[in-house]
Amino acid sequence: MKPPAPPVAAPRTHAHREHGVERPDPFAWLHDVSSPEVLAHLAAERSYYDAASAHLHSQVVGLASEMASRVPNDERSPSWDRSRYSYYTEHPAGSEYAVIRRRIRGNKSHSETESVVDQDFTDVFRGRSEGADKTRDEVVLDVGELDTGSGHLELGLALVSPDEQVLAHAVDTTGDEVYRLRFRDLRTGADLPDEVARCYYGGAWSADSREFFYTVHDDAYRPHQVWRHRLGSDVADDVLVLSEPDEAHELHLRASRSGELVIITSESRTTGETWVVPTADPTAAPRSVGGRRPGVVYRAEHVRGPDGGHLLLVTDDGAEEMRLVRAPVPATAEGQDETSWVEVRPEDPAERLERVDAFAGHVVLGLRTQAEHRLRLLPHDDLAGPGLVVASGFPGGAVHLGRCTDYDATTVTVHDRAHVEPTRWLEVDLASGGQRELGRQEAPGHDPAHYVTERRWFPSADATPVPVTLVRHRDTPLDGTAPALLYAYGAYEYVFEPDFDPALPSLLDRGVVFAHVHVRGGGEGGRRWWLDGRLAAKQHSFTDHLAVADALDGLVDGRRLATRGLSAGGLLQGAVLSQRPERWRAVVAEVPFVDVVTTMLDASIPLTVNEWEEWGDPRRPDEHAWMLAYSPYDNLPPAGSRPDLLVTGALHDPRVLVHEPAKWVAALRHSDPGWGPRCLFRCEVGAGAHSGPSGRLGHLHYEAEVYAWVLDKITDQDTDQDSGKDGAR
Repeated sequence: MKPPAPPVAAPRTHAHREHGVERPDPFAWLHDVSSPEVLAHLAAERSYYDAASAHLHSQVVGLASEMASRVPNDERSPSWDRSRYSYYTEHPAGSEYAVIRRRIRGNKSHSETESVVDQDFTDVFRGRSEGADKTRDEVVLDVGELDTGSGHLELGLALVSPDEQVLAHAVDTTGDEVYRLRFRDLRTGADLPDEVARCYYGGAWSADSREFFYTVHDDAYRPHQVWRHRLGSDVADDVLVLSEPDEAHELHLRASRSGELVIITSESRTTGETWVVPTADPTAAPRSVGGRRPGVVYRAEHVRGPDGGHLLLVTDDGAEEMRLVRAPVPATAEGQDETSWVEVRPEDPAERLERVDAFAGHVVLGLRTQAEHRLRLLPHDDLAGPGLVVASGFPGGAVHLGRCTDYDATTVTVHDRAHVEPTRWLEVDLASGGQRELGRQEAPGHDPAHYVTERRWFPSADATPVPVTLVRHRDTPLDGTAPALLYAYGAYEYVFEPDFDPALPSLLDRGVVFAHVHVRGGGEGGRRWWLDGRLAAKQHSFTDHLAVADALDGLVDGRRLATRGLSAGGLLQGAVLSQRPERWRAVVAEVPFVDVVTTMLDASIPLTVNEWEEWGDPRRPDEHAWMLAYSPYDNLPPAGSRPDLLVTGALHDPRVLVHEPAKWVAALRHSDPGWGPRCLFRCEVGAGAHSGPSGRLGHLHYEAEVYAWVLDKITDQDTDQDSGKDGAR
């Protein structure tokens, strides 16, 4: 059946005027998502997407089944130890969400207060825990039991108290990243009456397991306060520990591995300050580690020792790619400034020092060099030395420190990940660097030997080499005949690390080359890579992506290129669509940040103020000019030359508000009505989050939808358009 016509959003006269420039905004009325008219329009968009993609239904079902078949029936993580128990997570057969379990382990001392799940929870190694027998294990938390039936469930934190008798857990059931904090008595399995209605990521326990620190975000979704709750008390009596008045700064909270400090960090994109609170004295005022200086960031890790030990700080103070300094633990509420710091490892311009993790005898540095993440093991008495480097054993792979909760450990767990290699879990000796493989993530029916991964570098327009990770089936040649899907992000110095994705082989098995393009603006090339892709240099991100697409033409079929990206990566997709529409056969822009100038002028919109240092402040004429030059909503591609476009958005998304993709889609269709039916808007009008549906199988079904649409566009070899150099499809 022929699908219905796409929804029509009628333009209405509206314009912005800044710095003598008038910007038409005919779809500004879509900002009001409380309006029944707007909600009806978004629902119509979803209905049109469902109808227009209905012919793909059988392929979606087949892809989803195929992807799910690579997920083992009973996934379990390796265990990690605390004082009395060993913990692990599992995904029972057919389950959407994890179950956290524990078993009694004896009396080995572990004083570290560690999150049972962290912000990388969904990426926990999924191997078999040795000798696990669930019949004698306790359930700490069955995440699925928290499902309210809303259609979304996300676990924000789960932290076991030092005495291992209470679990702090927080969940979001709408996708708006507002979490409800509860406390579970692990002796009875029942939640205590204590309930905090609004909290954000991050938390820490006091040493006596009676006080819990948590963050709260404001209406702009900026974590701006740290509060302290005493178990058994009324939450109305919770104590405000620290408040950050600067709207450009966000507060982050965690406990040190040593278990002796609560560490609170306030950061903008370029400036930071860190405070500590002794866990043994949770009512003490926060103590500043080094004050606050414009243009200086630093993050702290605690090392045990006499008189409270000392701190190791990773900082860009006088070191663009970061250096390591030592500082005392501040002893009074007055804190201390940078004059107490002593450099222990100078900057290496060839390495981006990202973090430091301290153990009793050694430290582990996380670093990035040649677009690859590695670890460096150093003894405390030789922090400036070469140490021992741990690198990935996979082409295009990356290693990261795993969940290592024991401060006194002499070995650490390391995750070795790559796009088509199920994660290896390694035990690494801190003194010798010796490695022992403890297990691998299970992926039924998947054979990594069927695929090839390689890292290549292609010159951008200014001759800067841009790294690209190419992944393909071993039978797919790089001779210019295969279609390709490019993926990129390019913002915030953030890196989408390689990781095994059970969806990706379904693309590769159909002869598509996957190209992960590491454009400037991300962190793949270190701090400089980010600095050269932000603010006035933001165009470099788009130029890099387009240059790689052109360079791949001849290795892959340049007439059959698709490109995909999410959020800031969705902005990249909008920009390369506007600047070179003829380059692409298909574009996937997920929750795209596309109305750049309008959004960044509105300080009431979540995340705006603290992102002026990333994108620019359009209240300033020069910054307004460079943002307006690439803003996709303000720079629509010419009619008649556009590729097929799939856009996503979510009604409750607090990071990219749904009106941005809605306005962009409306403007694109209005400016090229004949092309309009080729533009689909998959809008989550119910519960749903920034990164798509929750639940591991639910998210795989979403990936199947995207892949089915992409395959429908780029695996069709019939084309009446000419191929050519300089970007012609």
